[in-house]
Amino acid sequence: MFCNQCGAQLQPDYNLCPKCGQTITRGAAALPPTRSRLQEHLRTLGILWMIAGGLFCLPALFAMTFGTAATMFIPFHDAVVHTLGPFLILAIGGTLLILGAGGLCVGWGLMHRRPWARIVAIILGVLALFHPILGTALGIYTLWVLLSADAERQYAQIASSQ
Repeated sequence: MFCNQCGAQLQPDYNLCPKCGQTITRGAAALPPTRSRLQEHLRTLGILWMIAGGLFCLPALFAMTFGTAATMFIPFHDAVVHTLGPFLILAIGGTLLILGAGGLCVGWGLMHRRPWARIVAIILGVLALFHPILGTALGIYTLWVLLSADAERQYAQIASSQ
């Protein structure tokens, strides 16, 4: 038997769900729980955010490595370029690394149903809309899943039952 509210597996003699406290009705409790759109897409969304975060981390590590080694391998004749060039490359790499780490963290948070992950994913989803093609698609998918009707209540219920 399964709880109709949270989907937890129940023993036949339970009158209340031990996870959410829902009263068990015998006729309906024997059916497997139906999953909402949020529950169906949350894992996929988490995986996609982790992939996007990883794709940001790769050029970030390259830029940071190149920025560190630029002063040794590229002959700069101007003192300003010699100082400012590697710093700008490191700054770009650091920014990409922060964005990549954010994507990895929000993906992990969504997959583990952390309470903070929904809000952070919505914010990153709005920001991703401005990144052409893949970012826009991920942003639209994120907003479609997390801003659907009653998604806030469902996510809070899923997060609290973990």
